[in-house]
Amino acid sequence: METLTIELTDIEVSFLDRTILKIPTLSVYQFDRIGIVGKNGQGKSTLLKVINGDIQPSKGQVKRFSEMGYFKQTTSPKPQSVDPTLLSKLHVSDNLERLSGGEQTRLKLAQLFSTYYEALLIDEPTSHLDTRGIDFLIEELRYYYGSLLLVSHDRYLLDQLVTKIWEISDGKITEYVGNYSDYDAQKKLEAKQHQEQYESYQNNKSRLQRAAEEKMKKAEKITQANQSMSKKEMNTPGNRMFMTKSKGTTQKSMQRAAKAIEKRVDQLEEVEAPEEKKVLRFHQSKALQMHNKFPIMANQLTLSIGDQLLLDRVSFQFPLGKTIAITGANGSGKSTLLRHIHEDREGITLSPKIAFGQYQQMAYQFVKAESVFNYVQSRTEENEGKIRAVLHAMNFEGNDLKKNIQDLSGGEAIRLTLCELFLGNYNVLILDEPTNFLDVDTMKALAIFIHAYQGTIILVSHDKRFVEEVADTVYEIKDLKLLQV
Repeated sequence: METLTIELTDIEVSFLDRTILKIPTLSVYQFDRIGIVGKNGQGKSTLLKVINGDIQPSKGQVKRFSEMGYFKQTTSPKPQSVDPTLLSKLHVSDNLERLSGGEQTRLKLAQLFSTYYEALLIDEPTSHLDTRGIDFLIEELRYYYGSLLLVSHDRYLLDQLVTKIWEISDGKITEYVGNYSDYDAQKKLEAKQHQEQYESYQNNKSRLQRAAEEKMKKAEKITQANQSMSKKEMNTPGNRMFMTKSKGTTQKSMQRAAKAIEKRVDQLEEVEAPEEKKVLRFHQSKALQMHNKFPIMANQLTLSIGDQLLLDRVSFQFPLGKTIAITGANGSGKSTLLRHIHEDREGITLSPKIAFGQYQQMAYQFVKAESVFNYVQSRTEENEGKIRAVLHAMNFEGNDLKKNIQDLSGGEAIRLTLCELFLGNYNVLILDEPTNFLDVDTMKALAIFIHAYQGTIILVSHDKRFVEEVADTVYEIKDLKLLQV
C-alpha cells in the first residue's frame, strides 16, 4: 500500500466574503504525480501555500507526513548551497547579482533539486524558461521518486509528467485520471454530453408543451361547440343529455390530460444551456490593408548586443497574413530581433503601410485611471458588441468591465493588453512571450484570437504546444542563424 504524504480534511479558505477553497477531503500518496489546473484566480497557488503551511485555512486541518520542497512562482532565489553539477547542466551561476528572469528560474530549480524531498510542490516553473531549461525540468522530474504536485499552464509539461489532474473551479477540486491530454479529452466529452442532455431536455419540454396545448385546444373547441348550439338544439332532451355527458367526460378528460402533461414538464430535470461560444473575427479596415506579399524582410542582417554576436548575415521574408513563431534558447536574440524589426533598423525592409502593435514581456504600465471597458473602447473602431465578446473571451465580464485598470493584477493586465492589441488599429502584431502567467483557458482564447486575426503576427514563445497550435511557420535562432524548422 502506498504511503500517505499529505492529507487535507474539511478545508475552507476565504478572503473577505469570497470562498477560495472548500475541500471536504483530499489525500496525496507517495507516487502521486498531480497536475493542478484552473483559471487564474481560482486558487491553484493558494492550495500549494495551504499545503506548505504558508496560509492557514479558515477551517480544517492539513497533515504533512513528509518533508516537502517548494518552488514558488514569484520569489527570487536566496543564497544557499547548490549542487555544482546542476548549475553546469542549467548553464547558470549561483551569483545572485544581475540574473535575468530565466536565469533566476534556473537557479531556483538547481536549488530545489540539490536536496531530496519526499514531496515536491512546484508552482509555474516554466515561466521565463527556454526549451533547454524545460527539457532539464522534465528529465529531473520524470524519474522523481516521491509525490509531485505541479501547477502549470504548460500542457506539454503536464503531458510528460503527471498521471492525475486536479481541476480547481469555484473553490472545488475535481480529480481526473491521466495527463493533460486525457483530461482535455474528458472535458470535451463532458461538454458534448452536456450539449446532448440540453438538446434532449429542450426537445422533451417542447414536445410535452405542444401536447398540452393541443389537449387544451381540443377542450376549448368542445366548449365553443356547446356554446354555439341553438336554443332549440339545447332544449332537445337528447342533446341536453349529450352535452352533459360531453362536458362531464371529454372536455374534463382533455383538461385533466393537459394538466398532467404540464405537470410532467415541471418534473423534467432542468438542464442549463451550455455556454455559447461566439465565433470571433477581427476584420481589418481598408486603410490598414497591405498588398506586399512579404511586408517584413531582412537581407544579410547582422545583429549584436555590445560585443556579443547574435545573428550573422541572416536573410528572411515573413509572409503577409501569417503567424510566424521564433524560438531559441534564452539569450539567443529573439527579443532583440523583435525590437530590431519594430524599430525598422538597419538590414530590415518594411512595407510603408505597416502599423505595429506590440506586446513585450511584462512591459505593461497603465498611467491613466479608466475602466477596463473604456480603455479598450477608446483604442478601437469595433462596436460595443465585439468589444464585449473579446473581453468576455479573456474572462472580463460583469463588474470586471468597470474595474480601474490601475488596480488590475499582473495576469489581468496581460489579458487586457492582448484584448487591446487584437481590437486595435494595427496590421502587424509583435508578441514577446504572451503566454507567461496565463492559465490554460486564457491561452486557448489567445489561440482563437490568433486564428481569427487577419493581419500578420510575429511571436516568441517557449510553449511547444501553443506554438504548434498557432504558428504557420516556425523559425529557430541557433548558431547565429535563423533557421526554418
